[in-house]
Amino acid sequence: MKSKISIIRCLDYEPSLVQEAVRKSIDLIGGISSYIKPKAKVLVKPNLLMAIQPEFGVTTHPEIVRAVVKLLKEIDCRIVIGDGPNVWGKQIQNIDRVYDLTGMKRISQEEGVTLVELDKRRWRGKFPLSTLLDECEYLVNVPKFKTHDLTTLTGAIKNLFGLVSGTYKTELHKNYFEHKDFAKVLVDIYQEVKPNLTIIDGILAMEGDGPATSGKLRKQNLVLAGSDCVALDAVLALIMGIKPFDVMTTKEAASRGLGKADIDSISIFGEKLHELGAEPFLLPATSILRTKIPKPIVQIAKQMIKYYPCVERDNCITCAACVQACPQKAVSIKRKKIAFDYSKCISCFCCQEACPASAIKVKKSLFAKMIGL
Repeated sequence: MKSKISIIRCLDYEPSLVQEAVRKSIDLIGGISSYIKPKAKVLVKPNLLMAIQPEFGVTTHPEIVRAVVKLLKEIDCRIVIGDGPNVWGKQIQNIDRVYDLTGMKRISQEEGVTLVELDKRRWRGKFPLSTLLDECEYLVNVPKFKTHDLTTLTGAIKNLFGLVSGTYKTELHKNYFEHKDFAKVLVDIYQEVKPNLTIIDGILAMEGDGPATSGKLRKQNLVLAGSDCVALDAVLALIMGIKPFDVMTTKEAASRGLGKADIDSISIFGEKLHELGAEPFLLPATSILRTKIPKPIVQIAKQMIKYYPCVERDNCITCAACVQACPQKAVSIKRKKIAFDYSKCISCFCCQEACPASAIKVKKSLFAKMIGL
């Protein structure tokens, strides 16, 4: 059986337009009651990476979340909204400030639903996940369509990383810093929780060095919906102008039979994929190694092709977010300036993800520069 997803155009975040687009996206694949039982308790999980306003395009827009909440209220669901934001070292971002700046607090108050902290956990294999997954009967995944320096794409599968409890996110980055290993952990999480429904905020997307302030905003004007996160991420990759298996989480999940990545096995409702007509996304600098170089050459040259984080001094506000974010303690402040110890750096780019000032950029090795990367 083919996986069903929908692609709907939505030109901006005006509430009535978003409500119409989200409703249509779900109706086209069977309607909300096909995925969520009436009167059930539902966890709505947006992407709330950091405490930042919606217009920066880093987090799921509150109007997308509102539209999802309204549809769930129509079938008398008991709704909670929650996410585990970024962790800087052993410090979790102030969740109240995250909810306030991202607009989630306002939406929860206006819609009469509860904001929750994902602070309690239960171990599931190699990671602890929020106990709210035990308390809620359904999970609705509401990611943001963005590029990502480590995973190339952050969409349906990657958004579930926020369900990992507290500071253990840092431990996972540290213990599984190789791209393929980290992708396997993300798919482990997906395999464990399997959202019942996913609605993707692709109205204002991000390209370049995402997923945070170093990325470039891109008006994509799309809302996508489906229950198969593998199929959704496969379609996002095609919209970006890359192959689905260029995204390691998609490749890994498909190999486990957790969803469909072959476009011929996906039924798309709404917009026609070939008619979207967008220019390919600007990819993260670090993704060039995985998507533009033939694999045999990568195997030979991988020891010489390297990427590192570095500081753009003019943008740096010396807030120490990168220092706190680094799982290897490779970043410090020396003489009032950010300094990297590259002997410790594992190029996980947690520092870039945590930076609120778009000050962390990508540094290439000499060999990478010589061959034009």
